[in-house]
Amino acid sequence: MIIPIFTTFFFLTQFFQLGSTTHTNTCRSFCGNLTIDYPFALQSGCGHPGFRDLLFCMNDVLMFHIVSGSYRVLDIDYAYNSLTLHDPHMSTCDAIVLGSKGNGFAVEPWRVPYMNPTPDNVFMLIGCSAQSPLFQGFPAKHLPCRNVSGMGCEQYYGCPAWDSVGGHTHKPPGSAFGSDPPQCCALSFDSIKAINLTKLQCGGYSSAYSLAPLRVDGPNDWSYGIRVKYSVQGNEEFCRACEATGGTCGYGTDGIRQLCMCGSTNSTSNCDTVKSSSRRIYSAVDTLSGFLMCLLAWMATN
Repeated sequence: MIIPIFTTFFFLTQFFQLGSTTHTNTCRSFCGNLTIDYPFALQSGCGHPGFRDLLFCMNDVLMFHIVSGSYRVLDIDYAYNSLTLHDPHMSTCDAIVLGSKGNGFAVEPWRVPYMNPTPDNVFMLIGCSAQSPLFQGFPAKHLPCRNVSGMGCEQYYGCPAWDSVGGHTHKPPGSAFGSDPPQCCALSFDSIKAINLTKLQCGGYSSAYSLAPLRVDGPNDWSYGIRVKYSVQGNEEFCRACEATGGTCGYGTDGIRQLCMCGSTNSTSNCDTVKSSSRRIYSAVDTLSGFLMCLLAWMATN
């Protein structure tokens, strides 16, 4: 009789101890030297649902995948809610890449509220056809081409890459376009909403961004890449409440509903609700444990 009672007491004690262990963040991870944290994640169910199936770690290289293609992630700045991306087929000051090989940049419609290139990121479209949507009505109508944060094609034409492309000089004489559209058209992402080289009938593109208040003298010193601003669209309160109670932010199997992961239990609010429920269970366990100890003491004296 004593052995089964002792076994039951031991099991209940262990159950109580397991329930009181501190929950650790199993979603935070690393890829190479980059930390992956909320709202991003590499594991399914972790992070914010608006950023699901976005990042992949391949041989310690973090890749960012959207409808327009895959990009290497150079940096994630959690303080300023931004990522820096690299497209290997993007032109720089040293090389012009034509043949419509570049990804450009476009996100799925449902992702648009969550991420877009920053306002100070300039896209310079290169070698676009005269029939491109960019030039409809040219030269009578105003071109969408313009400088962004002090960066544009007039400066970009000064790069060594323009001296000769495919054996032909592509650098135009001065800023006058004449009757032909320019070889390079600079614009902000917000003015066009998607950089699709095929639809825009462009041979290539370059992208550069400015890190205010830093201002550089010329295109040789520009930061080439795509700077993306991200936002969780007002859902930060849920995650803050979750983390404040010791939980980890995630989402359900539907890929939409946010969840607060509290150890082996999930909550649709925060871990305090789970703890409150657990305390009621542990109170019952304490009562039963006390009864069993009294019973053991009584049996030992009889």
